[in-house]
Amino acid sequence: MSEAIQTTKSSKSTSSRLAVGELIRSPAMGAFVGMILVFCIFAAFGYHRNFLTLGGIANWMNFASTIGIVAIPVGFLMIAGELDISVGAMMPASAMTLGVLSGHFELPIALGMIITFGVAALVGLVNGLLVTRTKVPSFIVTLATLFAVGGLTLTLSVIFVDRPQVAYYAPDWAKALFGDRYFGFRAAVFWWLLLTGVFFFVLHKSPWGNWIFAVGGDQESARNAGIPTNRLKISLFVLCSVCTAFAGMCQVIQFNSAQSATNFPLIFNTIIACVVGGVVLTGGFGTLVGIFFGTMTLGIVQQGIGYTEIDRNLSSLIIGVMLLLAVLMNGTFQKLATSWSTGKKED
Repeated sequence: MSEAIQTTKSSKSTSSRLAVGELIRSPAMGAFVGMILVFCIFAAFGYHRNFLTLGGIANWMNFASTIGIVAIPVGFLMIAGELDISVGAMMPASAMTLGVLSGHFELPIALGMIITFGVAALVGLVNGLLVTRTKVPSFIVTLATLFAVGGLTLTLSVIFVDRPQVAYYAPDWAKALFGDRYFGFRAAVFWWLLLTGVFFFVLHKSPWGNWIFAVGGDQESARNAGIPTNRLKISLFVLCSVCTAFAGMCQVIQFNSAQSATNFPLIFNTIIACVVGGVVLTGGFGTLVGIFFGTMTLGIVQQGIGYTEIDRNLSSLIIGVMLLLAVLMNGTFQKLATSWSTGKKED
């Protein structure tokens, strides 16, 4: 009896050490440590300017929410070994589509949103088909789509409303769901948190997530194992465009206006959030929790610097250094994870 109890205690101790070891070697750990470090620095320098108040927290969370909604599917694509930079044109395109349809042509907003999602899915489908059928790198394909969608958005907005922007005032129920603030936090923050929870299950608890990692790790082996690699990539490009469209629609409902100018900062911010969050550019490595922490870190740096006496122009320098450190740390965590998994197999 005592031997059984001793064995049970030993197994629990071993499993505990395994859990801690896996956590330390997770790419999310580096993102979490980086976020805490950045938060503490800005809290120390911005305490007297209300950085730690509810309003201060809401400020950088609101900024991070838009990036976060887009960074999740972008991160999925990066883990699968692909990239989508057309999000910079897809967001204003979706905002203008909803604004023109429901604002200028006065269609019901529900119908306008359905059509906007359909347009976004079509763009994602085109991206996915071009990447999988032509074998042209996704960076080049989505770069072409970025300028094509951006130019088309500007041209059609001038044709339909005679200007590159449009005003739209959503009904109260839509404002409450997608545009209002609650305790200073935009509705988009709560949608971001909800999507993070849903996609965490998809990436880390479902077979679909295993497929994404397998395709990013070794596409040929994944195909030989029966994984529908082309369909999976097409689905990810569609998901990326649809999530970006959702973020764009939240913005037009929030601010009562939309403009057709391509959002180039969004492209870099989403990639930075993913890389800082532990996603490796070569694919096959990353976590959703890491992407979440990376997005939070970016939001703190971009908005938190306004609560300090630090020159705001230095925010780009801070982000650049942070990105370089994240890339270096990602390589270290990847090696640790690989050596850990190898050691467990040998045991």
